[in-house]
Amino acid sequence: MKPRTGTIAALDIGTTKLCCFIARTDTHGETRVVGIGHQIAHGLRNGSIIDMEAAEASILSAVSTAEQMAGETIDHIIVNLSGGRQTSHNTSIDVSISGHEITDSDLRLAFQKGSENIGTGDREIIHAAPVNYSIDGSPPIRDPRGMVGERLRVNMHIITADAGAVRNLANCISRCHLKIEEIVPSPYAAGLACLVEDEIDLGVTCIDMGGGTTSLSVYYDGNLVRTDSIPIGGAHVTGDIARGLSTTLAHAERLKTLYGNALPSETDSNESIDVPLIGETSHSQANHVPKSLLIGILRPRLEEILEMIRDRLEASGFDKIAGQRVVLTGGASQMQGICELAATILDKHVRLGKPIRTIGIAEATGGPAFSVCAGLLAHAVRSRAESRVKGRGLLEEPGGFIGRLGFWLRECF
Repeated sequence: MKPRTGTIAALDIGTTKLCCFIARTDTHGETRVVGIGHQIAHGLRNGSIIDMEAAEASILSAVSTAEQMAGETIDHIIVNLSGGRQTSHNTSIDVSISGHEITDSDLRLAFQKGSENIGTGDREIIHAAPVNYSIDGSPPIRDPRGMVGERLRVNMHIITADAGAVRNLANCISRCHLKIEEIVPSPYAAGLACLVEDEIDLGVTCIDMGGGTTSLSVYYDGNLVRTDSIPIGGAHVTGDIARGLSTTLAHAERLKTLYGNALPSETDSNESIDVPLIGETSHSQANHVPKSLLIGILRPRLEEILEMIRDRLEASGFDKIAGQRVVLTGGASQMQGICELAATILDKHVRLGKPIRTIGIAEATGGPAFSVCAGLLAHAVRSRAESRVKGRGLLEEPGGFIGRLGFWLRECF
């Protein structure tokens, strides 16, 4: 697949914020963002839509802002999915090739079989890609086209989600007068945005700490091999602070941003912070609490999130494959001391990741909180032989009469 050129629009639908990037790509695959719009998310919880009208209004606001900045109107968009109880599957498919040279049609047949084996009535395939190939029991092969043998084995990684969550997302986007070009899992997009090639080859775990969910993606030998998520994120930390200090969610978010730290220090007890009480209309009597109280509220929740991710990773059996590298990204990963805490709990080397493959992003929108949106753009221009899946495992075929005629000629002759 050649690098895609032209205008691309990506929409990151998160629990706490929505972000739209409009970018243009040249023939060299270089992507430059020309329009940016982000908006506080309404009508979403843990990555899923709970209020269609509120979510529609938030999406329209973010997209309109990006369109005005880019100076053009979009009608197709690439969107992420962070909810829907996503499940990661690894499957192997054997196809008889009877000694002839392997072609795209053989790979397409294998992808079709793999998708049919996984797809069910209440689950929707949102990602399917080959991990590696093998011919007659040979060691793993990255690209078997042009080779010969008797049997071709394809190892695939497939991600499914609740069909209802996918349809609700599609309906919401349709109500905004937009067409979905592709739905991409959030863990995969986050990894594409902030991982370097050596990490992807040697083994790495990317942890995307969002507002309502925290997801992980494991890469090895250049491919995505595992994803998982838990329905806890930065918004839960904010909620803990609001309840623990009896303040509003807005003030709790402000306190978390200004004074939050995952690691306690000896001076926390001596430093006091002003916490406006919920329902108070006058600030004649200041409510001062020690900073140590704030740290004592947020730290247990961060430990819980990281421990759950560690347990999920170990239970899947991909802990060793992922190596000793962890990359934290997402809005909740920006808290001070989070990398040190993660290194202690996960017992791995941890760094903070932010978008590295997209240019033209302003400094305010180039941090870890915007990794998924940048990853959607990276996916759109990525030159890889991936199976693009629609609906229940049906692979895309060329559109139009000429495209279908050429496809039929290649298949039959």
